[in-house]
Amino acid sequence: MFSEFAGQERVCERLELMVKAAQQRAEVLDHILLSGPPGLGKTSLAYILANAMGVSIKSTSGPMIEKAGDLAGLLTALERGDILFIDEIHRLQPAIEEYLYPAMEDYKLDIIIDQGPNARSVRLNLPKFTLIGATTRAGMISAPLRSRFAMQSRLDYYTAEELQKILLRSAALLQIAIDPPGALEIAARSRGTPRIANNLLRWVRDYAQVRADNKISRDVADAALSMLDIDSDGFDEMDKRILETLVHKFSGGPVGLNSLAVALGEDPGTLEDVNEPYLIMQGYLKRTPQGRVALSAAYRKLGVSEKTRPGDLFS
Repeated sequence: MFSEFAGQERVCERLELMVKAAQQRAEVLDHILLSGPPGLGKTSLAYILANAMGVSIKSTSGPMIEKAGDLAGLLTALERGDILFIDEIHRLQPAIEEYLYPAMEDYKLDIIIDQGPNARSVRLNLPKFTLIGATTRAGMISAPLRSRFAMQSRLDYYTAEELQKILLRSAALLQIAIDPPGALEIAARSRGTPRIANNLLRWVRDYAQVRADNKISRDVADAALSMLDIDSDGFDEMDKRILETLVHKFSGGPVGLNSLAVALGEDPGTLEDVNEPYLIMQGYLKRTPQGRVALSAAYRKLGVSEKTRPGDLFS
């Protein structure tokens, strides 16, 4: 239930209000679009909504729906009030989106059968259902599709204290002995993301099992995460390499994404989607029309003066 979902208070408050209003009117829940970086709980919220409404939920992802027949199979299997959850909905093919429009608005689905002179349209009447879409790239969703969602909510990164609550709950479910300072230490290095926090918890559990008598304290968590090269700011090895390359090789920028990726030997898409959001959020670099630029926090992180140039470092 919503009471067990830590963080995202404003989003949960809005969704819980929608659920109560729909239940009081005995109506079907409106369509909902959840956006935000990966690992923040969009899928979990979809299942919580289904549980709160007392309905079934069917889950799929945008790339898996390749043709109209796939969509028809999903929609016709629903009953009144059921939820269809489509993850990465921005990756739906444009033709599939066209089929979704009447399904979302009028609960009808027009399917074209055969091709050429033998082609004919078959209309399927659908039960009233709720579509919950999840996306990590809201900007890639077409305007016609986005406008058909009655509620659009963005999930933001979590605070360390919110992640601490999640970790303590996860530890109880996994039967892991952990104290609050140990959970907070893991939370502070989890980049504001519950999925990362839970993954790190499993690693720290393994470390504690072998080297710390199955008990996770702050010191044990610090030692375990240091073994993974994750520092107190949540930086991994690639994050540090990005800042070092930007500051030392490109004098702090601006430098284009492709040039930075070549210097690091990494895919530009990986840098843009995986590493940069956290660095930008924490104020270590910024994107400009000319390229990436290191900010003051990046120089402080590396212990380098902003006036220092690569040649000065080795003189």
